[in-house]
Amino acid sequence: MNQYEIAVLYDPDLEVDLDKATSRVEKIFKDNGAKLINVDNWGKRKLAYPIQHHESAIYVFYQVELAADAIKKLDSIFNITNEVIRFLIIKPDFKAMAKAEAARAEKAAKAASRGEALEETAETDDEAE
Repeated sequence: MNQYEIAVLYDPDLEVDLDKATSRVEKIFKDNGAKLINVDNWGKRKLAYPIQHHESAIYVFYQVELAADAIKKLDSIFNITNEVIRFLIIKPDFKAMAKAEAARAEKAAKAASRGEALEETAETDDEAE
C-alpha cells in the first residue's frame, strides 16, 4: 500500500449537494481498496482557465493509502464521473518533505537566536544611557 494525494475538482453547481458527490467519490475509493487518511475541503475557488465551461470549481483534497495497481482503475472511473471536472493523483515525496521541514525548523531556530541577540543588545544599550 502506497500513500497518495488526490486533488478532485467538483462541478461548482454541486455546492448545495456536495455531500452526495463526496460520498460517491469516497465510496469509489473504498470499493478499490483504498484507506482514506484525510479529507481537506478548500471550498469554491476561481479556476485559472475555464474547464468544461466552468469558471470555478470546488476543491477537495484526499490523502489515501492505495495499492499501486488500483490507480489506473481510479483514473478511468474519475474520467467518467459527472461530478468530477478534473482530478490529479500524485505520490508525495516524503523524503523531500522531511528535508524541507528540517530546513524550515533550522531557519526558525536561527531567526529566534538572532532575535534573542537583538533583545540583549537593546537591553545593554538602555543600561548604558
